[in-house]
Amino acid sequence: MLGRLALFAVPLGLLAALALAPQVRGQGQAASAFETTEDVRAAIERAEKASARAAQRGRSLEAAAAQAQEEAEKIAQQSAALAARIQETEAEIAVAQGRLSLIARQQRALDARLGERREPLIRLTGALQNFSRRPLILSVFRPGSVRDSMYLRAVLETTIPEVQGRTAALRAEIDRSRALRNQAETVLGTLAEEEDRLALRRQQLAAIETRKRLAARRRGGEADRQEERALALAEEARDLDGLVARIDAAGSLREELAALPGPVIRPTQPSQARAPGRATPLPPTKATSARSPAGLRLPVDGRTLRGYGSVDRNGSRSEGLTVRASGGAQVVTPAPGRVAFAGPFRGYSRIVIVEHPDGWTSLVTGLARTDVTVGEELTAGAPIGVAPPGGGAIGFELRLGGRPANPLDHLAR
Repeated sequence: MLGRLALFAVPLGLLAALALAPQVRGQGQAASAFETTEDVRAAIERAEKASARAAQRGRSLEAAAAQAQEEAEKIAQQSAALAARIQETEAEIAVAQGRLSLIARQQRALDARLGERREPLIRLTGALQNFSRRPLILSVFRPGSVRDSMYLRAVLETTIPEVQGRTAALRAEIDRSRALRNQAETVLGTLAEEEDRLALRRQQLAAIETRKRLAARRRGGEADRQEERALALAEEARDLDGLVARIDAAGSLREELAALPGPVIRPTQPSQARAPGRATPLPPTKATSARSPAGLRLPVDGRTLRGYGSVDRNGSRSEGLTVRASGGAQVVTPAPGRVAFAGPFRGYSRIVIVEHPDGWTSLVTGLARTDVTVGEELTAGAPIGVAPPGGGAIGFELRLGGRPANPLDHLAR
């Protein structure tokens, strides 16, 4: 009888473990867009590198902010440093979500294997239950029952080690399921901490941006006039290429006017004034330079959806990069420069166009919100806006003298 009970307890205990084994469900949904485990691992590696780069930028910008003497420069450096720290935290969140996705994939595979072994265990447990309910004393009243029962008992006693051996692998998989759950709980804790840190840093950045806007209002109405001119250019432009061309032309004209000599002081006796022997010619228009913009970087971290020069289904050739950004991701300026346009433009959500030295222009599209104004001078890594709340495609184009260039050829190493 003890042998029967021992044999019955083995599969019954395993069934209870199968029912109570912790499951990792509903996790890793942020990485569900990836088709294979290799894609998830590549995304984790990419996010880890992005986090390291953002942390390095954050430390550098924080040091620059500490050494800044003027209040405006200090605020600009602090804003850029916080933007870098936000991107670092976003990358860490992406790493945690990728790890949860890997755990969820492993758990689903484990569930499938356990499901295959659950049905035979259920049938075995049912048979043993029926056998255990029949008292041994009733076998006396049936001819041959005692002999058959003793034979069956001997067979069952020799079967116990075999059942235990075959269920050892199943026990190991149940233990693996519990270990996966423990890993998931650890990663979830890390994810919650990073999300709290991200919310705090976004609040700090919003406070700094408010200080910047108040300072800009105190400087007068020049920014408003520049923004009105930029909006007028957008109304006149037929498409995005036309807008960039008009902004490039306006920037070239502004540089030529800035290079003109200053006014000559009016002489005390104008009748005796003489013009110099040789007139000073106007400076020639600055030729475009092939030198890459200083410290050029991608405006947002994420998976590349379209590369430079790629052709879509409609036969349209890409003039830049398209990056899949996470929901509400921080977007920064690709390089230091002056904001030439910031706001909505038909078909591209909100866009930001930044003029860089030596004739370069960068264009960032697909923003849900812009945090800069026309005419604002941006330091390296300054925040310019955020991605849509549900994530989306952020476009990045780089142009030299109006001609598209591959951003990957000019990224800072």
